Amino acid sequence: MVKLSIIIINYRSIELIRNCLRSIFGFRPMTEFEIIIVNNDESCIGRNPFQLEFPELRWIDMHYNAGFARANNEGIRQSMGEAVLLLNPDTIIPEKALDSCFQQFVLSDYAACGVQLLNEDGSPQISGNYFVRGGLNYLLPLPYTGKFIRWLGRVFSARVPHLADSAEQSEVDWINGAFLMVKKTAILNAGLMDEDFFLYAEEAEWCSRLKKTGGLCIFGNIKIYHLQGISANETFASGGKGYYNLSDLKGRQIILSNLVRIRKQFGVLWFLLMLIFYTLTIPVFLAGLLISQVLPRSKRVYTFRDYFGFIDNVFYIWSLTPKILSNKPYFYKVL
Repeated sequence: MVKLSIIIINYRSIELIRNCLRSIFGFRPMTEFEIIIVNNDESCIGRNPFQLEFPELRWIDMHYNAGFARANNEGIRQSMGEAVLLLNPDTIIPEKALDSCFQQFVLSDYAACGVQLLNEDGSPQISGNYFVRGGLNYLLPLPYTGKFIRWLGRVFSARVPHLADSAEQSEVDWINGAFLMVKKTAILNAGLMDEDFFLYAEEAEWCSRLKKTGGLCIFGNIKIYHLQGISANETFASGGKGYYNLSDLKGRQIILSNLVRIRKQFGVLWFLLMLIFYTLTIPVFLAGLLISQVLPRSKRVYTFRDYFGFIDNVFYIWSLTPKILSNKPYFYKVL
């Protein structure tokens, strides 16, 4: 009987998935599990030899790039386990990690759990997060404005919005979607992921509903590797890790998804306030950029290309504001 359903989304990431699966099958878990690949890639080069190598897989074709929420929802609908694990393709699973996580999880009262994510060099990666009123933490990546807000947070001893590193069991408000294990009973009560999202912020919004059915935690004693940003960067032709580049196409999707999440979770007023902050950052960005060009020893973090890209992205959000405010179903996909 299947206990755990592992769902992995494929979009031009066959080689990453192959490495992930080799790490799983190399130290085959004792827990009865199934692996479901949900395919967002219509061409899917290399599919046949991949399936020959892993004949046990279940394969679901979406027939279009459905993004994270819609693809995972289809995997959840077709899963047979009492718990599901949403697992990024760019992860490597050490020996006994899946067994340890599942066994601790099913004996707990938690609705969902994650583990401590590690970078490729073994350094800790943010795995769990805390809700900040109105999603104000989404202001931190803003060029120049974000540094000032971070300074204010230190002055007023504001709570850090994330769990930087966990060595033990830690309760959180939401869990990084790279490794997110959820009980089916919690999903029945909270519902599936919101399919308005294409990519980014969907797990935060979902966790806000899952949290109402039970707690969420990070098992810090269990660690896996997450090669952060590889598949997403290839999809958006973007550079750099994390969520701090708000000037390219990936940045547009990040801003859009974050603000849609704020509208859904915190309401209209918080959404409008955040959008105003993003808009007011435009002149701040220009001033900081000009100063960095004049001062001889100033570190030039941004370029004028970044500046104009940020402007385009902010005005793109303004163009979608009537749809976001209406909160009617709409697929917020920028690709």
